[in-house]
Amino acid sequence: MIAVSNRILVHPEFHELFEQRFAERESHLDDMDGFISFQILRPVKEDDPYVVMTVWENMEAFNNWTNSDQFRQQHSKQQLPPEAFLAKPKLEIAEIIQQQVKVAD
Repeated sequence: MIAVSNRILVHPEFHELFEQRFAERESHLDDMDGFISFQILRPVKEDDPYVVMTVWENMEAFNNWTNSDQFRQQHSKQQLPPEAFLAKPKLEIAEIIQQQVKVAD
């Protein structure tokens, strides 16, 4: 499995709008083979980035997503004005080598 993290530094004035745009977006992730999960992590400290994280079965599944028409459609829309971002987003991809998930009692 791989985890893909997109670290996005958003100007504090745009935090609410950033979250709203994600909440209202049409997601096609569930339609993609190899998709496992999606999370948005809100920074606790104002000057830290949001982290948009997806987990995939393998790199091929992630590449299929980024090369899909659904990805292009979803990312072609201007979500926020350029001044909402304090830096260029940073994409990180890592192989998951260990995972622990709590099982319900």
